[in-house]
Amino acid sequence: MLSIKGTLGFEANGRNFGGHDRIELLIKVDETGSIAAAAREVGMSYKGAWEAVDAMNNLAGEPLVLRAVGGRSGGGAVLTPRARRLIEVFQHMEAIHQQFLKQLSSIADNPLSDIELARRFMMKTSARNQLAGTVASVDHGAVNDVVQLDIQGGQRLVATVTHESSVNLGLTPGKSAFALIKASSVMLGLPDASTRLSARNQLAGQVSYVKRGAVNAEVGVELEGGNVVVAIITNPSVDALQLREGVAVVAFIKASSVIVGTFSV
Repeated sequence: MLSIKGTLGFEANGRNFGGHDRIELLIKVDETGSIAAAAREVGMSYKGAWEAVDAMNNLAGEPLVLRAVGGRSGGGAVLTPRARRLIEVFQHMEAIHQQFLKQLSSIADNPLSDIELARRFMMKTSARNQLAGTVASVDHGAVNDVVQLDIQGGQRLVATVTHESSVNLGLTPGKSAFALIKASSVMLGLPDASTRLSARNQLAGQVSYVKRGAVNAEVGVELEGGNVVVAIITNPSVDALQLREGVAVVAFIKASSVIVGTFSV
């Protein structure tokens, strides 16, 4: 008998919150009160757990996990009521999903030749920053369109895309969309009214972590409203700006560096 297996992914309004692994992480955060402890419980790296929490908070439109900054050995974490509802719904749906797979396996007698083809259409991207939003406006031009996205926390992201891409994506006010931004395209600076840059996007936030490498450093910036943007900058730049947890910064992103996509129906 053909055995059919599958995993359940959780979405709301086209926004993917992940599947069993991320829900299990939320459960362990609730049990332990710590992201670090939860990461150990589910066999995830500390860095991977933070990235998963940041991604879920970004995509939910509101925080799912509230954190107290304390570094690797301190601080705490607590789930919001929205996160607990998400866990309950997912667990209920997963039980139904398993029943469905069991029933489907009992009647399936044909090779699933189309599954591999379907998998080819699933997008993966190397862009570190993935922010969900809603199209606020589209200013059409002869060649390029200027698209403005409202993201979590009331901030607005501006992107420049070709007019053809804008039409193909069906970008209109109110449509759900997402922005992809490479970490290397994010510049950081300190808040200063005298600073003048041509970058259309100037997003205020504060440093959530700094991870140094041999030459460059990875800097996480928690924006107003909860989104987290990651930047890759040189170690000398980190030193010059005196970046550390809690320091107020501004993330500068050129509109041409923002890739816009839409959720498939």
